[in-house]
Amino acid sequence: MPAPAIIFPADPLNPRRPDPHFAWEARTLRELGGELHLVDHDGLLAGRAEEAVLRVPRDSGPLWYRGWMLPSARYADFAAALTARGGTLLTSAPGYAAAHELPGWYGVFEGATPASAWIPSEGPVAPGPAELAEAAARLGGRGPAIVKDYVKSRKHEWYEACYVPELADLAAVGRVVGRFVELQGEFLAGGVVLRRYEEFEGADVPAAGPVGANGAHGASRTGGAACTAGAAGPERADGGAPGSGEGAVEARVWWLDGRPVLVGPHPDAPRRAVEPDLADVPALVRRLGCRFVTTDLASRADGSGWRVVEVGDGQVSDLPRGIDASELLAALITA
Repeated sequence: MPAPAIIFPADPLNPRRPDPHFAWEARTLRELGGELHLVDHDGLLAGRAEEAVLRVPRDSGPLWYRGWMLPSARYADFAAALTARGGTLLTSAPGYAAAHELPGWYGVFEGATPASAWIPSEGPVAPGPAELAEAAARLGGRGPAIVKDYVKSRKHEWYEACYVPELADLAAVGRVVGRFVELQGEFLAGGVVLRRYEEFEGADVPAAGPVGANGAHGASRTGGAACTAGAAGPERADGGAPGSGEGAVEARVWWLDGRPVLVGPHPDAPRRAVEPDLADVPALVRRLGCRFVTTDLASRADGSGWRVVEVGDGQVSDLPRGIDASELLAALITA
């Protein structure tokens, strides 16, 4: 089988070159002797997959994607359009959804990650009081929680649209969920998730009041004292509560075929040294059965160990600036 190539989003202003956010990865790939192709990300989002992949050569063989997030349905269109041209994404559409959306991976990681309950939605419509009460009851009905959708949350509107101080206060739960759904709008992914809040080392929660700006373009993830912002971004992964400086002590681990090929800091705190305990994680990653995934792990504030804050598809998880990505990229093109 030929060596896999990697597809990057094209620069919207110059479609012959990679998007500036991924240009350094593309340079590293070329230095390794790897092959890259470009795709029109905006075209994928707009439902024009066949047009978006025209710069990928026919019969291109095995392919990885490294780029901005895509809704699971659009990723499926992307995969189908490449298949029609003789290319094969090495992460299937079902595999992408399993790693990208919380309901896909939560059952495997339950117990190792903050407890969660979710309410599916067909669009940006807030769940009713009865649905919220039932979801809160599944988390024990009391204590603090985080609001998010299947992919992201909005940490920069921490008190307004992310943090619920007390699940028993269903009126407050409804207000936060309603505001979250309103702000996510058309970008609401899958439905609403209530996720048990956990204290992580280094995450200082503001004392009171709304914080932050609109957070419309976060590139992050969720769970515990960390949650994600915004409607668009290369990935998902939480970096701690607003006001936490560098955020929680959090590591991002990149797994290929069940093996950790890169361990580093979270992109929100790229200079922080981290040494996560991975003892229990490899078996969970293997059980998930997805070839290329990331796990974000955070150290609990009470010193009781590391928790899996988030799982994500490795193709759309961001790399921290300054990290040496050559080993990761080399592993992808020799997979």
